[in-house]
Parts: sequence; structure tokens; C-alpha cells
Amino acid sequence: MRIRTTSTQRTYRYVRLALIGATVFLAVGVGIELARGDGLLSVSASYYTPAGPVFVGALSAIALALLALSGRSLEQGLLDVGAVLALVIAYVPTTISSAACPVGTRCVPPEVRATVADNAVAVASVVLLGVVAAVVLARVQGTASRGVALTVGVIVVLVTGGAVWAVLAPDVFLLWAHEVAAVMFFVLIAAVAALAAWRPRRSGRLRRGVRIAYAVVAGGIVLTLLLLVVGVVAGVERWGFPVVVVGEAVALALFAVFWLVQTVELWNEVDPTLRE
Repeated sequence: MRIRTTSTQRTYRYVRLALIGATVFLAVGVGIELARGDGLLSVSASYYTPAGPVFVGALSAIALALLALSGRSLEQGLLDVGAVLALVIAYVPTTISSAACPVGTRCVPPEVRATVADNAVAVASVVLLGVVAAVVLARVQGTASRGVALTVGVIVVLVTGGAVWAVLAPDVFLLWAHEVAAVMFFVLIAAVAALAAWRPRRSGRLRRGVRIAYAVVAGGIVLTLLLLVVGVVAGVERWGFPVVVVGEAVALALFAVFWLVQTVELWNEVDPTLRE
């Protein structure tokens, strides 16, 4: 028997599947680069390799999909902010060791900076335009709320603050913006997973297995970030262990697991928005 679905239900299914697909796309592109044995020190450093278009494209797709998941819940507000951070991760690259950098330091090479500046202006402009559109749509659709206003305010502060930072201290911005955005992104995903683990569904309690899966993802991301920071500070890479690559890979895997679990959980929801 054919199971009938609504267009909204199908759209949500495809968006969540697209999130998983974009993560797999990124994993395959970076995996091929790692297999070349060129000493890739982090997933983010693939920006400078032949896998660069995959890195930027996958994160752009992830950002768009996060924004496409409409809703008025706390989780959705966090994911909207996460979408903006994903764009920062994609278009403001991490630093690398280069002959163009001062001896013994890492930097964004000078030949890349013009590209980064152009991309950053484009991203900031589109995000701010999107904020205006979101406010107008919220008023027209009657969905304006304090939650929407707070989310919009956080995004405006984030974009404006980043722009001021880039103008007043461009070298410091290029040194830290990518890393700060990446950590904040995964912290937000961990928070969303934690909320999904402990908040009951409208139709009843979450199944125990799904609740446990969300809790494992949340705890796993937090633990991974802590171990990653400790490993970097302790200089574990000097011992030959690729701590950054491993940490980023685990965090991305947990990100994919979260969306896989949520896709399964909400697959048959008639109006599968994130929680009200």
C-alpha cells in the first residue's frame, strides 16, 4: 500500500537527508586527500588542497539546510546561529604553516587573503539580507516572537562583531576566526543534541534508545572538543599523532549521527518541525 505524505513532510525528510549527504560528501573529499599522504594536518586545512571546493561546498550546503529547517523552538534558534558559523568556517580558512608566514608561525597566506576578504563581505551581506527577510516573513506569517527576535539579535551581533573585528584587527581575525567559529558550531550542535535528549516529545516520551543516542552525541562532542584542546595545548602532534584531524573527524561523525537519528525519529511526523 502506498503511504501518502505531505509536501512539508517530504521536504523535511530531504533536508535532513541532505545534511547527512553533505557530511558524507565532505568526509569522502577529505578522505581522498588524506589517502594521498600529503600530511594534511586538519580537516579545515583541506581548504588549501584539491579538496578545497568540496570543503567549502559541503559546509555551504550544511548551512543552507540548517536554515531551511523552519521552526520557533530553542533548538531551531541554535541551529540558525550554527548555520552562520558554518559559513564562517567555510569561507574564513584556518591558518597553515607557509613560507609566506613569519618563521615558526602559522597564518592565512597573503595570496589567499583577497579571496577571503571578498567571500567574507559576500557572506556577511547575504546573512544580513537574510535577517531582514526573516523579520519581514515573521511579521507577515504571524510567527514573530521573542525567540525569533533573540535569534535575529544574536546573528546581527555575531556578524557585526565579526566585521568590526576583521576591520580593526585583520591579522588577529584571520588567526582565530575559523577556530572560534568551529568550536562554537560544535558546542551549539552538542546543545541541540542535549535538548533533544532530555526534552519529551509532544506526543509522549522519547523512546529510550533515541534519547540515549542524542545524549551520547552531546557528550561525545563535548568530550571530543575538550580532548582536542588538551591535545593541541600539550603539543601531541609533535609525537606523531594527528590530534586535530582525529578530533575534527570524530566531531563530524557525531554531527552526522545526530542528523541520522533525528531523521529516523521524525521520519513519519506529519508536521516535522523541530520542537515547539
